[in-house]
Amino acid sequence: MSIIEVKDVCKSFGEKVALDHVSLEIPEGKIFGLLGPNGAGKSTLIRIINRITIASAGEILFKGHPITEEDVAQIGYLPEERGLYRKMKVGDQCMYLAQLKGMSAREAAIELKKWFVRFDIADWWNKKVEELSKGMAQKLQFITTVVHKPSLMILDEPFSGFDPVNAELIRGEILRLKEEGATIILSTHNMESVEALCDNIALINKARLVVTGGTDDIRRQHGEDNVEIEYTDATLDRKTLVVARPEVNAKLTELIGQGVTINSFKEVIPRMNDIFIKLVTEEE
Repeated sequence: MSIIEVKDVCKSFGEKVALDHVSLEIPEGKIFGLLGPNGAGKSTLIRIINRITIASAGEILFKGHPITEEDVAQIGYLPEERGLYRKMKVGDQCMYLAQLKGMSAREAAIELKKWFVRFDIADWWNKKVEELSKGMAQKLQFITTVVHKPSLMILDEPFSGFDPVNAELIRGEILRLKEEGATIILSTHNMESVEALCDNIALINKARLVVTGGTDDIRRQHGEDNVEIEYTDATLDRKTLVVARPEVNAKLTELIGQGVTINSFKEVIPRMNDIFIKLVTEEE
């Protein structure tokens, strides 16, 4: 079942076309990567899903019906443009944002304290936001995005500003939230995170949908049908060789005839980063 269906959505700002007849489906309970170069139309689509802006044509369905303001209350949105009230205390800020999402003060305090302990930031509660580093503020915004347990979470560049340790912490939390049943739209330029996290992706370029589908399926579709052979030669050096699939048997026979030891052979599957560059370059 799809939690979000984007049906033939168009959006223009004057003569600038931001989205050009984009259609895609976001499966429920999955992590969906929304990819594309800067200015491709990703953020515009996210804002339309959140009803921050209205499509020029087409529609967005949420669980099978046209999305409403009540549905938006079930969405947690972490925008790329971060913003907190710098003069407020951290705890007050988080309580305020949680209650805007419909949580009672008691429920918000209980859930926020759990998150603060999980992120090892319990002693930040009474600090002012302006005292925090960029990474610390990022953690707070992630918490306030997910604390009300939305069924759909939209995370726009969630790893921006994090060091590797905290980026890995956020990746782990995203996977945990998925395991608990949440659907997550992940908009990022971090292709390693796409490969590690995303079940499905859509690539948008120049306002148009270029490709969408399962991450593994797309990686295989854009491979060159090559096989990597790893072997150990007579000098005990480990070597690798990439050959076209139709030539694998002949090459293996040749290598064995030379007295080498075949350690493994496997399909060469391209990285998402290579596919991203290839598809965007072809569009150019």
